[in-house]
Amino acid sequence: MLENRWLGSSPLPSSLVQAALTQPASVSTTLGGTVQIACSGFSSSSYAGWYQQKVSGTGPVTVIYWDNRRPSGIPERFSGSKSGTTATLTITGVQAEDEAVYYCGGIDSSYNGDTEQWGNDTKTCHHQTT
Repeated sequence: MLENRWLGSSPLPSSLVQAALTQPASVSTTLGGTVQIACSGFSSSSYAGWYQQKVSGTGPVTVIYWDNRRPSGIPERFSGSKSGTTATLTITGVQAEDEAVYYCGGIDSSYNGDTEQWGNDTKTCHHQTT
């Protein structure tokens, strides 16, 4: 089951890593607002996943796999989409606990064996509305 593959993946360099995917270094939004993080460089045969890391040195949590599927326990405010070579993570109704580093990752299954691709990271910053 591919969900388990995503859940077991980690955004770390390996011999399977292809050219890095491109995502912004940071994004900002207001609490209760909507934020989108785009990640480009996917092949048309890749599936996109998104990973949340709240504290440096801890393992990432999968928030989206297979382009737009949420693992159980991930809130509905997290959604994913992919169009062409770009995948997008959307967080609607941002909450304080969503402030984290987010990584995009890809699995290209057009080859013999899966090929992994990884983005760098995007730091989310939230500002309270007055």
